[in-house]
Amino acid sequence: MPQFPFYQQLDQMDCGPTCLRMIAKHYGLSLNIQRLRDASGFSREGVSLLGIAEAAESVGFRTIAVKVTIDKLIKDAPFPCIIHWQQNHFVVLVEVQKNAVLLADPAKGLRKMPKDDFCEHWATTQEDGQPVGVALLLEPTPAFYEQEDDKKQGLDFSYLLKYLWSYKKLLVQLAIGLLVGSGLQLVFPFLTQSIVDVGIQTRNLNFIYVMLAAQLMLFASRTVVEFIRSWILLHISIRINLSILSDFLIKLMKLPMSFFDTKMFGDIMQRIGDHSRIEQFMTGQTLNTLFSMVNLLIFGCVLALYSFPIFSIFMIGSVLYACWVVLFLKERRKLDFKMFDVAAKNQGSLVQLIQGMQEIKLANAEHLKRWEWERIQTRMFQFQTKGLALNQYQQAGAFFLNEGKNILITFFSAKAVVDGQLTLGTMLAIQYIIGQLNAPIESLIQFVQAAQSAKISLERLNEIHELEDEEKKETLAYKNVGEKGASISLKNISFTYPGAGNEPVLKNIHLSIPKGKITAIVGMSGSGKTTLLKLLLKFYDIKGEIKIGNAPFDSFRARDWRSKCGVVMQDGFIFSDSVARNIALGDEQPNLEKLYHACEVANILPFIESLPLGFNTKIGSEGNGISQGQKQRLLIARAVYKDPEYLFFDEATNALDANNEKKILENLDEFFNGRTVIVVAHRLSTVKNADQIVVLHNGEITEIGTHESLTIKRGEYFNLVKNQLELGN
Repeated sequence: MPQFPFYQQLDQMDCGPTCLRMIAKHYGLSLNIQRLRDASGFSREGVSLLGIAEAAESVGFRTIAVKVTIDKLIKDAPFPCIIHWQQNHFVVLVEVQKNAVLLADPAKGLRKMPKDDFCEHWATTQEDGQPVGVALLLEPTPAFYEQEDDKKQGLDFSYLLKYLWSYKKLLVQLAIGLLVGSGLQLVFPFLTQSIVDVGIQTRNLNFIYVMLAAQLMLFASRTVVEFIRSWILLHISIRINLSILSDFLIKLMKLPMSFFDTKMFGDIMQRIGDHSRIEQFMTGQTLNTLFSMVNLLIFGCVLALYSFPIFSIFMIGSVLYACWVVLFLKERRKLDFKMFDVAAKNQGSLVQLIQGMQEIKLANAEHLKRWEWERIQTRMFQFQTKGLALNQYQQAGAFFLNEGKNILITFFSAKAVVDGQLTLGTMLAIQYIIGQLNAPIESLIQFVQAAQSAKISLERLNEIHELEDEEKKETLAYKNVGEKGASISLKNISFTYPGAGNEPVLKNIHLSIPKGKITAIVGMSGSGKTTLLKLLLKFYDIKGEIKIGNAPFDSFRARDWRSKCGVVMQDGFIFSDSVARNIALGDEQPNLEKLYHACEVANILPFIESLPLGFNTKIGSEGNGISQGQKQRLLIARAVYKDPEYLFFDEATNALDANNEKKILENLDEFFNGRTVIVVAHRLSTVKNADQIVVLHNGEITEIGTHESLTIKRGEYFNLVKNQLELGN
């Protein structure tokens, strides 16, 4: 059969959509990986077999998931098909041969393995002594062939040129430096030839002194040119690296929260590392290669003028050397993707190890967690060993070809001297030129390798740059939201988190949140309270209709809307920064009057004044440690500091002691006056004074009323708070 099309997975959890992409390509359709991720319900845990099936059917495949014996799979299944591998991965079973199977593993590449080994990794149970496993069978329907290839968009090397072109004046200076440096180097072989053929032959010591002085002057000039060139290159390099990384972070911050919900921390950090590789390629390899090309052209012409046969030997040897190196590029690409995957896991593992140290110690799990980390290190060592072996094979062959070429050139040039075709000075000049030509050839080979690495990094970054921003292009930006703290109305709101087969978290929510009033949302854990709050903060796209006053929610930019909202989430974050900058987050110059007021409302001013540097004391992971209660009070102060029209509190006081909570609620009660407030809480003390209490159960509103009316009703709300009311009887 023809070569099966292979794609490498870009992320740790990308195996399912990538398998489907390979099979679609096998049948002649090129699909965008992001399209398949969206269709399969991709999440941080990856995708399910049901998700892959739904994505496959959306592009025109007929699918059926089966649990079969190996014999039945071989006999009846259409190949290629997707199989569940080791119960935590998906691979494509391309074909089954007599004693082996061919797999397309999106993490490891195309590989052939014995049938017994395949069964061991695939089987989940045994039936009549035969291994049984799970597979997804796919066949294209007529609808599949009616579809067109997804447009190939995104980043390529032309994308990088705009960064270089920003420094065109410096690049012109570099080019002048390249030409001057090459011109100076070009004189050296002629000087060497003159010393031997004229100075030594005629025994003219004064001539030799002149040539030596000329060489010293040229060397000094070349050193100065190289020094200036290095500084210009360093300047461009730093600027470009900053620009590329800054643009990536700008794009990252424009993405919706759903992106961060589905991405592993290690994957994002590795993509930031990819920028260093691209910057090194652009400034280190590309510009140096330009210098090498100039040298290659100039010295190549000089060598051809001296001796065309020797020039031919040099070119043939160099081409063979280049071909040998290119042979290893495909294997290097596979190894690079594997290393990316393991490095991302390693980074995530280390972060968890450090951040979760308290729980590790409490569970006496030091050995277990260390062993988990060591297993990742073992995999990294295995890949590094493979990389080293690959380098050794490549370098051994390259060394043989390169040195063989140099020995042949030395032999033929020496023979030409003996035969009287060349002078000894010319031979030494040729040896100098060969030395100058070897470096550019080596540089060109390194450029090809670096270009491949940069291309792989661009593929991974392309996935980020192709994603749609949180702000849709068609979104209109209102200059204000009409009346201050306008009412919020929700109509037929439903929401399901990504993932095939997931149950809706919210179902047909109809709710009016009155202007200037406090609305409390209560319910059992997992009833959808926090999700409803996140929808009101424009974290996710909604199904249904939300209005702010009379204006559609979709018409407001997320930034404009959130600027009017003070929010305390139960997983709020404290940055490694001063107390003042943590409270006045987003305000470059914190307003001292607003800071004091916010801290008084949050009842945290005495604590801050007790700190060594007061508001300037550094807190967070790299500063003073704070308790959960202090953290919550800082988050409340952050929300109050914004002086918002709308307030969203999600379990904002659940870590506070009774005295602190009482004092803060009294302060907040005054601050809430005239503002539209939504509070999610379990504590009765937080919700009983709300103007409206909404009870959620399994994603649906079951009751709405005040504390008194709902308590008398003795329904869902009463069952939630009866232990706190001590009214169970």
